[in-house]
Amino acid sequence: MTTCTPRAAWITLLRRFHFYIGLFVGPFIFVAALTGTLYVASPQLEHALYKDALTGSTSGENQPLASQVAIAEQVTGGHLKISAVRPALIAGETTRVMFADPQLGESESRAVFIDPVTLSVKGDLTVYGTSGILPFRQWIDYAHRSLLLGNPGRIYSELAASWMWVAALGGIVLWFYTRPKRRINNRVQKTRRLHVGLGWGLLAGMLLFSATGLTWSQWAGGNVDKMRAAFGWLTPQVNTLLSKGTQAHDPHADHHMHHAGMTMPVEHIELPLFDKVLQSAQREGIRADKLEIRPPRDASRAWTVTEIDRSWPTRVDAVAVDGASLQVIDHTRFEDYPLMAKLTRWGVDFHMGVLFGLANQWVLIAFGLALCVAILLGYRLWWLRRPQGALINPGETLSQSWLALPLSGRIVTLCIAMIFGAALPIMGASLIAFLLVDVIRWRQARQRTVQQNA
Repeated sequence: MTTCTPRAAWITLLRRFHFYIGLFVGPFIFVAALTGTLYVASPQLEHALYKDALTGSTSGENQPLASQVAIAEQVTGGHLKISAVRPALIAGETTRVMFADPQLGESESRAVFIDPVTLSVKGDLTVYGTSGILPFRQWIDYAHRSLLLGNPGRIYSELAASWMWVAALGGIVLWFYTRPKRRINNRVQKTRRLHVGLGWGLLAGMLLFSATGLTWSQWAGGNVDKMRAAFGWLTPQVNTLLSKGTQAHDPHADHHMHHAGMTMPVEHIELPLFDKVLQSAQREGIRADKLEIRPPRDASRAWTVTEIDRSWPTRVDAVAVDGASLQVIDHTRFEDYPLMAKLTRWGVDFHMGVLFGLANQWVLIAFGLALCVAILLGYRLWWLRRPQGALINPGETLSQSWLALPLSGRIVTLCIAMIFGAALPIMGASLIAFLLVDVIRWRQARQRTVQQNA
């Protein structure tokens, strides 16, 4: 084994590590950045594509919400369950009545768009998640999240989120210890300066998008939630559980025989309650122009009215309303959230490009394109500096570089690898793959060299 100083071993290990992240994970980060850029750039195009469904009468008095919901029920034939209603509180918008359709995928709803003034049906579309995006942006979102491959495809985005922050910090450290002492203007150094300059400029964004991306990931996301719960960082949820005394006043209690977690059948909901519940919430201080009303899922639960305006200032207050007495039984206010819950909310909304409106979009478009360029420059830098021979120096492999570290360094790095491997399973699995590829490739190259010299 080639001997080297501890400093040289650390630099060699970091350089090889950064190379493997760029080589194997770089393409996934590139795709995530590109599709994410398309997503945040698409709201205006989405509005243009679905203008008829999203645009209602600009003048006239709104009909009762119950009448609007009744028209939407007629469209679906009355066989689907109402999951939520988003009333049109701004002139020119349409009311969105969403139904749980078993034929749709997870987090998808069938939405019927109603003109609140004329009660005409303006659209019947599939919408996705809390953001309520329509089919065009939903397709882009699925490409960004899972490469259109469903849950198995989510490995790609989790892989990108798991390693992007490591690539960013590792690249900065590597530049700090290996930067030339004087300015050199050859192709390699010019490319490196551009790559490093973009790395510095994008560092904060890469850290933020790694963190927020992991909160949505399939495996690491569960561990992130456990950590947030342990530190009290979870987003407060409005309590919808009715007391026994309150339940006794429900005149329709005998009709609410449903499984927990299911939305009530539409025939068991008194449609005028949508108007009454909304009025109760507004009297309690729910003032945002973007609201979502959800019926209770069973007789032991209350209605909820939630603000869904995630622009700045953030308005995501929520109330639980007893459908029998129309009294507000619980109220969560964003101003009372723990600091980390607020930061999480802002981070996620910034990630989606909605926190600061158009300014947020432009920043993320610039970030996404610059990140794609930085990745391409990294590949160009590798191409310019690629080794001419087939054999890799044993001292430059991950395994041999790690063995060249002092004992304390090996113990520390092993512990860090085990901790992050357990917390971020995709990172742990890919790290093992890096090591296997590194060792196998070196052994194959060495065998070819031995055969050629025989």
